[in-house]
Amino acid sequence: MHTLSQPPRLRQALNKVPEVTLVFWLVKMMSTTVGETAADYLNFDLHFGLVGTSLVMGLLLAVTLFFQIRAKRYTPSLYWIAVVFISVFGTLITDNLSDNLSVPLATSTAGFGIALIATFAIWYAREKTLSIHAVDSVKRELFYWTAILFTFALGTAAGDWVAEGLNLGYAHSVLLFGGLIAATALAHYGFKANAVASFWIAYVLTRPFGASCGDLLSQPVQNGGLGWGTTGTSIVFLSLIVLLVTYLSFTRQNSQQPETHA
Repeated sequence: MHTLSQPPRLRQALNKVPEVTLVFWLVKMMSTTVGETAADYLNFDLHFGLVGTSLVMGLLLAVTLFFQIRAKRYTPSLYWIAVVFISVFGTLITDNLSDNLSVPLATSTAGFGIALIATFAIWYAREKTLSIHAVDSVKRELFYWTAILFTFALGTAAGDWVAEGLNLGYAHSVLLFGGLIAATALAHYGFKANAVASFWIAYVLTRPFGASCGDLLSQPVQNGGLGWGTTGTSIVFLSLIVLLVTYLSFTRQNSQQPETHA
């Protein structure tokens, strides 16, 4: 199913992902923070354990993606629930590799980077586009969510590797990844860098940025954090996500416009 062969109104109805706006990036960043803190909350505070937490979140993610893919159009609440769950599950994949299988974070970072590049290569070879403005078939949506999963797993591994493995610390990690996001935005808006490449680079970088923010807020002061705890941090960011997604549901602000091109 090729976007260019469809009338603009039909393309708008079929596209299953939101327009990229400031609100999009705010909710995306907060979902990554929740992914970090919620995984820790279920694992340690509720004593689910890493494997138990992974099974629960894997089941919730599978159910949510089933309904997301079956949906005929973009629905803000359904889409962002899927993003939050995939954020938590992506975090857990990296945590399982590190804690249960003793895979070094540098190795996980490289491995997920290769997996993401391979996903993009296969996606482009099959569909001739990586644009989020053309997620208008089941096949393209499956590629999209696979790429999203790898961005979260990659971002978790890279963020933990920089903050803990390289001893950069949470605050410095926030500044580093925030600076890289700003540089990506400057390259796109100031120097007309490719929109699709800029989007996916920023999407990857918001994961370690959000995770570093989550760790900075939730970790004890003696460990370099601000001591909010995983419960407090998760509640604050989940509440903000609910408010913003409710706003999007009523206003349809970030529904894709047919004349927009990546």
